Amino acid sequence: MNALKRFLGIIWVLLSPAIVGFLAWQASDKISHASEATKSNVTLQWVIILIIFIPICIGLLIFGFYSLKGYYDHLPTSSSEITDY
Repeated sequence: MNALKRFLGIIWVLLSPAIVGFLAWQASDKISHASEATKSNVTLQWVIILIIFIPICIGLLIFGFYSLKGYYDHLPTSSSEITDY
């Protein structure tokens, strides 16, 4: 199971910048092909989409990094195993 967690960590670390790049590429493509009458609306829509999805992708990157480093190898099964360092 730990090997699966680390493998998925690699996938998440690689996937998060790819998602941001794909969204930026789509945004520039859609904005450049919009007509002058709808360019401001399309720009606003894509700015909102990017504002929402970039922090999600940053969280995915951090989650994948922690998984890759092995922070999730042992998860507590009861509250007595939780310690604060």
